[in-house]
Amino acid sequence: MSTGDEPLAGFAVGVTAARRHEELATLLERRGARVVHAPAIRLIPLADDVELLQATKECVARPLDHAVVTTGIGFRAWLEAADGWGLRDELIARLGSVDILARGPKARGAIRSAGLTEAWSPAAESCAEVLKHLLSKDLAGTRIAVQLYGEQLPEFTGALRDAGAEVVEVPVYRWSRTEDSTPLRRLVGQAVAGTLDAVTFTSAPAVASTLAVAAEDGLEELLLEALRTHVVAACVGPVTAQALTERSVPTVQPERARIGALVRALAENLPRRRSRRLEVRGTELELRGHAVVLDGQLRPIAPAPMAILRALARRPGHVVSRAELCGVLPSRLMAAGGTTAWSREARPQADEHAVEMAVARLRRGLGRTGIVETVVKRGYRLACDPRLVETVRVESGG
Repeated sequence: MSTGDEPLAGFAVGVTAARRHEELATLLERRGARVVHAPAIRLIPLADDVELLQATKECVARPLDHAVVTTGIGFRAWLEAADGWGLRDELIARLGSVDILARGPKARGAIRSAGLTEAWSPAAESCAEVLKHLLSKDLAGTRIAVQLYGEQLPEFTGALRDAGAEVVEVPVYRWSRTEDSTPLRRLVGQAVAGTLDAVTFTSAPAVASTLAVAAEDGLEELLLEALRTHVVAACVGPVTAQALTERSVPTVQPERARIGALVRALAENLPRRRSRRLEVRGTELELRGHAVVLDGQLRPIAPAPMAILRALARRPGHVVSRAELCGVLPSRLMAAGGTTAWSREARPQADEHAVEMAVARLRRGLGRTGIVETVVKRGYRLACDPRLVETVRVESGG
């Protein structure tokens, strides 16, 4: 049995990434998380991309003044695709004579590995900074190639065109919806029901696809509310987070847009938001997402018993009535894709017998007697001294 020393032990984290999802899942699992993978998007194969071939030919055919490289993997993929079409040498020659702007260090690395040199790169790794740099120049009559990274950049390319430039958009890799959206629908249902503690996003298209699937099932507002309250949205950077930020969803973001940094940021923030420590019967009881740490051991707790425990923990030492506990018990909800999730809105309130059954399961899950006390004809309480709890709250400023 786990000791719960890992920062994400006891938490369930959704992964929506299509590319590098195995790396992300491994990093989360090393920190103790239970990972639910549901790819939100898929990549269109470059060899079949007629638009990329046409854009490459346009870059080779006539001189360019500037080239914007937004991602390292995208630039490498562009060169590989050009090689397959017999255009790599011509493309390298063309780019060697232009002003190359790299959005970040990975883009710089890819440029240099191709034997090229970037002219400028922003410290902030931001397309907005690249655009600002370009607009500081006289762009009238210039030709600019912009390597896209999975979606259109209308504000970026539109501003360049408004400044008088001819823009060649290079769709190096494009996203589309997954052919089978069942796993993503399950993930949305789990987030709405609260059986996930966090969802990670590594691209803006993944956010858009997730919201679109939720909307198709009539769950978009419920998903957004879950992300605003009890499910942490972890995004690799501000571009990825933009659609959520516009919908008033708080996000966890690393200082640098890297998968490892994203996992570290989540490991730091999630326990603060979804865990609580209490002194019960002379020992520390820590509530995590879907588990507790008691006597130094991590003990997974099912959704219904955990809902009871959280309700009792909100008023430690005080009696909570059976009628009140009926209102916190989740009911089963058949989510899209035929999977069972949990929802408090799905069915009428549970009865007191369901509360008694959940309390019995909670006691078995805790593996120790005396933590949850029955107060005859009144309800249940955590075996805490409420005066001590209040003292701790006052001393800590809680």
